Amino acid sequence: MTGIYLAGAFMISGLLFFNRNKTYNYLLVIGFLVLQIGFTIYEYLHIHTTELNYFTADALAILLLVTLTIISIPAMYHSYVYLDTKQDNPKHRAIYFAAMVALLTSISAAYLSNHIAVTWIFVELTTLSASALIYHRRNNRSLEGTWKYVFVCAISITLIFIGILFLSFTLQQAGTDDLSFAVLIKKAPQLNLFWLRLAFIFIFTGFTAKLGLVPMYTAGIDAKDKAPSPAGAILSSVLMNMGFVGIFRIYTVMANSPLHLWTNHVILIAAILSIFVATVYMTKVKNIKRMFAYSSIEHMGIVMLGLVAGGIGYYAAILHIIFHAFIKSSLFFQMGQVYRIYKSKSIYDVGNYFKYNLTGAIVMLLGFFSATAMPPSGLFISEFLIFRSLFEAGYLWVLIVVMLLLTVIIWAFGKNIFKLLFSPAVDFKEDNIEKINPMESISQFLLLGLVVYLGLNPPQEFVTLIQEAIKNLPH
Repeated sequence: MTGIYLAGAFMISGLLFFNRNKTYNYLLVIGFLVLQIGFTIYEYLHIHTTELNYFTADALAILLLVTLTIISIPAMYHSYVYLDTKQDNPKHRAIYFAAMVALLTSISAAYLSNHIAVTWIFVELTTLSASALIYHRRNNRSLEGTWKYVFVCAISITLIFIGILFLSFTLQQAGTDDLSFAVLIKKAPQLNLFWLRLAFIFIFTGFTAKLGLVPMYTAGIDAKDKAPSPAGAILSSVLMNMGFVGIFRIYTVMANSPLHLWTNHVILIAAILSIFVATVYMTKVKNIKRMFAYSSIEHMGIVMLGLVAGGIGYYAAILHIIFHAFIKSSLFFQMGQVYRIYKSKSIYDVGNYFKYNLTGAIVMLLGFFSATAMPPSGLFISEFLIFRSLFEAGYLWVLIVVMLLLTVIIWAFGKNIFKLLFSPAVDFKEDNIEKINPMESISQFLLLGLVVYLGLNPPQEFVTLIQEAIKNLPH
């Protein structure tokens, strides 16, 4: 089924690229969504099945694949709304949907990959397809954002490749050349520690570009800002999850080696620096989309702290990454409506959103509560579990520092959101304000509601999958 999915999805992407007929484009998009849903159901029903030698539907892949499929449906719908209101020419519309399909397909394949070199290939494909989405508006700013994204990601891909070479070298010393994750975990205690350290440093640093961590977090900031809002929703959710998969799988290898404690120290430094960077920029940023992007950096830092703490922190880290994807995608979907009303992303140009778009304003308010982990948001549950695991692991000083930084972030986030919702917009002309259909906010309500439901009343199958995903980590 994996082969059929990849062939079918990339064929649809190719047809979208060359087709200029609007109706055919939308039919092809619907066909892709049907294929994506069918593939996800099949993989769920055939968990732990290996196909084409390099793709295995393990528990983590299933969880994130389901997350991707859920988000991809509203992403395509809001893309249709975005392109319809912009009245883009047929060529730009075709390239946009072709890139979106290629991006979602590459991410899905990266989730399922059981071999680090194959994961690397699909990570590279996400860079190429995402760059087409970032450049969609075809102006100087989008061009700048695209080249910056391509440049940083090219460096990150190179670093991952060098890390894979180091892994290959030390594996040959251990008597094998199989770079599958299962073999890496099995051979981890026997690997040369010097080469293993080098491999992890390079691979971890490379994947931080996709996950949004220090040192290579800059790749995603401009990308999420310059890309259309539906594309930004994908970049800030399921693409970041792909970065998490890459780091999680190599971390599992390191956790089964004598370098577990050393690995935790490396990740801890990156996590704290990421939260600190997010705090500094969130107090200064006035662009709402960039504010959402920096918020994602903060959350990825918290996820990494869950891995460092261990215990229940492993469970909470995966829970957090899923909830964050639903929340952040809903905020980016809503940001598309904000831009259509104010024609600006600057906090200086917006205000009184409740007056101009009641349902959208409610989404933004609920999204703020959810993103800042206030009850009943599912992020409250996952953050509480991560903080608890930090306390139990003896990282009290980390817990205190992080909570102080998060307090500043909540203040900065809330200041801008409440300015958008309640303060009068300066010099805003109410003539010809676009009327937003309240139905466009349904997807955001559903995504935010799903976060509350999964946080307060998670199905047993959901819990079992997360527990299965972390079974190879030391407890």
